Amino acid sequence: MTERQELDTGTNELLAEIRDGVAVLTLNRPEARNALTDPMIRAWRGLIQRVGDDPRVVSILVTGAGATFCAGGDVKSMSKSATAAEATFDERVAALCDEQRAVIGALVTVRKPTVAAIAGPAAGAGLALALACDMRIAAQSAIMTTAYARIALAGDYGITWLLSRVVGYARARELLLLSERITSERAEALGLVNRVVPDADLPDLAFQLAASLAEGAPVAFRLIKDNLEHAVNSSLVESLDYEARNHIMAKLTLDYKEGVRAFSEKRKASFGGR
Repeated sequence: MTERQELDTGTNELLAEIRDGVAVLTLNRPEARNALTDPMIRAWRGLIQRVGDDPRVVSILVTGAGATFCAGGDVKSMSKSATAAEATFDERVAALCDEQRAVIGALVTVRKPTVAAIAGPAAGAGLALALACDMRIAAQSAIMTTAYARIALAGDYGITWLLSRVVGYARARELLLLSERITSERAEALGLVNRVVPDADLPDLAFQLAASLAEGAPVAFRLIKDNLEHAVNSSLVESLDYEARNHIMAKLTLDYKEGVRAFSEKRKASFGGR
């Protein structure tokens, strides 16, 4: 029987529930293609920390309500505030830095596997949100675009850092400078997404992927993500030494003992996160 518990996020624009070890986080502004708002962003930081610390949660699924993942920032709101003079330049920079760390920083640094389920458009900051997840599964009709150059912006929400690591430096230049609309098939070929599935199957298959991760070993997941992050800016020898430390640490867990027993007994392991 599926166990579900809704979480109070403080806003109806961001919904959350825990289901079978998966924290399902849903951007909930389908009428505005789930464009990001201040209430969403304020709720996000606390929510990611909350599910990241919750022992009932092993994996995280990020999705959008309706037929859209996230269209990024609300362009209509941008146009209204473009000439606002309430804040200085430095204050506006500081506010955006804090906002980006609250959303992308929190998602990248959480030490649990994360999956993005992409339906419809994922644009600008919405694409960055998907790229900040460990894996992405997209509906066939999904469309992705960096979008920034189209409205004379340089990019935010870590899009440059994320794209460079996901698709490489040359492709990142292409995607940012051209701001082309990328189909799901091309996105898969470029490595922007891991899987493409029929539109009607996306909710179920995305949850199944997250649920399969939720059956894994939480400590091993945390150490794997530590290894991957460390490797980005490390030499081979540094990575070898760092991996050695984490490998031995994993061998000291009860989950490792359970994994070895389950393998020997040809059964499914039951991990407890210890």
